[in-house]
Amino acid sequence: MPEEKVKIPYVPEEGEEYMNPKQLMHFRKILEGMKLELGQDIDRTVHTMQDEATVFADPNDRASQESDMALELRSRDRERKLIKKIDEIIAKIDSGEYGYCESCGVEIGLGRLEVRPTATLCIDCKTLDEIREKQIAK
Repeated sequence: MPEEKVKIPYVPEEGEEYMNPKQLMHFRKILEGMKLELGQDIDRTVHTMQDEATVFADPNDRASQESDMALELRSRDRERKLIKKIDEIIAKIDSGEYGYCESCGVEIGLGRLEVRPTATLCIDCKTLDEIREKQIAK
């Protein structure tokens, strides 16, 4: 089982300005670490799939292998999309837009960003968004 890295949350000093260079660097490091890990997972999957590309004579074994590969590819596709989002978020750090809600413009908050560094909505706007999704799904 891989060792889980302990992520040290950012503790702002009293009176510290929101999204100052130290905070931005903290979140950039987190995002770049996430991107690196995702890239390594994708590479590992490609190599594993190449190594396990066995042709089974039994149709049930072949179907199981294809099902496993399809599931793995869907997972990697989600990770590829997350890498794209991480790149977009890093661009927001570079442009000075990181940490602010895309919908209403208020601060997203350090606590929320620690939990989900790719968050683009404040908790209130995200909650409203989820309520709308549930209403549409009915």
